[in-house]
Amino acid sequence: MTTASPTNAPWPTELRLSDAGRLLTVAFDDGTRHELSAEYLRVESPSAEVQGHAPSQRQTQYGKRNVTIKEVQPTGNYAVRLLFSDGHSTGIYSFAWIHDLALKKEAKWAAYEAELAAKGLSRDPR
Repeated sequence: MTTASPTNAPWPTELRLSDAGRLLTVAFDDGTRHELSAEYLRVESPSAEVQGHAPSQRQTQYGKRNVTIKEVQPTGNYAVRLLFSDGHSTGIYSFAWIHDLALKKEAKWAAYEAELAAKGLSRDPR
């Protein structure tokens, strides 16, 4: 994957699963390398099931601490579909979405943990 993206956003040069599917490492052609947990990618899925069709429809994901990525499937030349151990498979993760998640990981994770706390939910499965 060395072709420049149409939007000139950084393009992935490597996608690697490790730690029994708990970690996705993504390297981009801008020289950055990011490690994203399966849990983070699952709770931030771009799917309508998670994001809804409007911000008010977003569904808080919880109990995903132990989720893993079972498979990474290329989707066209712009994205991957991640298949998770909890059966979720409808998110199409564009490379731009993954890059944005990587850049905003700390802030998004803090907001996610605050949202769980405010709703009395847990990262741990029931």
